[in-house]
Amino acid sequence: MYYKTVPYRIFNAINTALLLVLSILCVIPLVHVLAVSFSAKSAADGNLVGLWPVDLSLEAYKTTLETPLFLHSMWVSVERTVLGTALTLLLAFLAAYPLSKETQVFRMRNVYSWIFVFTMIFNGGLVPFYMVIQKLHLMNHFWVLVLPGAVNVYLTVLLMNFFRGVPKELEEAALIDGAGHFKTLFRIYLPVSLPAIATLALFSVVFHWNSWFDGLLYINNKEDYPLATFLQTIIIGHDMSSMSIDPKQMELISQKTVNAAQIFIGAVPVLMVYPFLQKYFVKGLVLGSVKE
Repeated sequence: MYYKTVPYRIFNAINTALLLVLSILCVIPLVHVLAVSFSAKSAADGNLVGLWPVDLSLEAYKTTLETPLFLHSMWVSVERTVLGTALTLLLAFLAAYPLSKETQVFRMRNVYSWIFVFTMIFNGGLVPFYMVIQKLHLMNHFWVLVLPGAVNVYLTVLLMNFFRGVPKELEEAALIDGAGHFKTLFRIYLPVSLPAIATLALFSVVFHWNSWFDGLLYINNKEDYPLATFLQTIIIGHDMSSMSIDPKQMELISQKTVNAAQIFIGAVPVLMVYPFLQKYFVKGLVLGSVKE
């Protein structure tokens, strides 16, 4: 009966309208970038492009996909995202399991929990961290993009809270059947926590794919930049020298169209991954697993 009341219908209508407006506001910039990337040079330079391409042209995408440095930076980002996400999820999974236990089971739980929380609040700063990276000989190395952020405390805390909601009867039944902690972790907790892991995986994917500052700070060779760092130097820094574009070809393309094409191509992988994880978002992070 509550869903049939007039106040609920009014709230539902207003809420739907607001969410629709917010969704449109989020999509419009992406549509505009896509339209600019498919537009001719004169239309883009003259700011004549709205939400539809003007004088359709594929020169920007042709130039972008023929740039070896762009393709290499995209491959570096793919490697970083895959390895970084896998390592982050593995470490978060292994750390969240013991931290989710009671102090009667894991006596040092509170100590380790406070150590983790302390790292979220305090840090040594950028200069000491830079010196640590130098001492570890990670400068200009691929693993400098993966190892420093491998342990994500925020994701570990989220997964820990999810593990606390898993019924203890499942673990007790596994232990009675002779399973150890590792077998219980991977045979019981892993299948149950797929929605949470999928959610954390998307957080990690977006973080690694969009992270640009660490590449700019710790890597000196433009050839080894991840895609986000490469786009930052091109679009924000207005440095087109690394594109190595033929001067004759510059007559057919605009910096705006090339930048728009690069931005859209860079966003495509995340847009492709999200639909596969959307079904797990619907279930949320507090999905139970006890079945009658």
